[in-house]
Amino acid sequence: MGNEYMNVSGGHKSSKTFKQQSNLITDIKALVKSGVLIANALPVFAGFWLALHFTDASFGEFWGSFLLTMAGSTLVMAGALILNNWYDSDIDTVMDRTKHRPTVTGSFSLKTVLRIGIGATIAGFILLLFTTWETVFYTWIGWFTYVVLYTMWSKRRYTLNTVIGSISGAVTPLIGWSAVDSAIHIVPLTLFLLLFIWQIPHTFAIAIRKHDEYKAAGVKMLPVVHGMDVTKRQMTIYVATLLPLPFLLPALGVPFMVIVTILNAAWLVLSIRGLFTDEHRKWAYWNFLYSVNYLTIVFMLSILVTLPIFD
Repeated sequence: MGNEYMNVSGGHKSSKTFKQQSNLITDIKALVKSGVLIANALPVFAGFWLALHFTDASFGEFWGSFLLTMAGSTLVMAGALILNNWYDSDIDTVMDRTKHRPTVTGSFSLKTVLRIGIGATIAGFILLLFTTWETVFYTWIGWFTYVVLYTMWSKRRYTLNTVIGSISGAVTPLIGWSAVDSAIHIVPLTLFLLLFIWQIPHTFAIAIRKHDEYKAAGVKMLPVVHGMDVTKRQMTIYVATLLPLPFLLPALGVPFMVIVTILNAAWLVLSIRGLFTDEHRKWAYWNFLYSVNYLTIVFMLSILVTLPIFD
């Protein structure tokens, strides 16, 4: 009987420990917004990879820079996302999609979150100091735009917060490329422009789906201030401006240009359909899904077409 009791007790303790560890991992993923972090790391990698390709450099020459760039930029981006959670903890309590973040539930104190955010940012920049000044500069632009200009200044005041915040995500291919060579090049600059434009309809789709939550939280998103019809028209215009961009990238080959053009045209059709429907949230949901897959395909494709087997 005693042995049976001990085994059951030990099992309960083991189960409790596992649950605590699982909750901790979940909280950390929410704190750094793991999905957003991964989505931003992909263009950094693509930028680095493409720079190697277009400068005829070997990975062996730059493996150290690669590790420093990926680790440093990821830490800085994580720091920015953590600081966003810290600053927005008050409005996150109002929104259903954010009320389970550890800054709301109390799993981490706000003081601890602030320290982690600052620490991750500093650690990331220290690593990046061993790359190039241009890499540090683009990373700083991304961090400053997201934390100061977007999170602390414009998000609660102006509908232009979406446009301002888009700069931070758009610099990611420049960060990766500049670790190898100057990013003043048509390929990374076009990818910057593509990412900048992409983020606006992507974010508007989220804002339409979460309209009531943003309204309750007092966040000045475009559909909250100017309504659904204005937002859908602007989304369509931004998606349309993506159409010429593949033709600025003939260096990536005809298959890349054709596939991305088809993706752009399909997104435009989906956006135009939204102008003629009252099912705003359903339409925005499909736009959101399309935009996420669009980004993944474009950057994975940019890597794929430059693999040696396609030379």
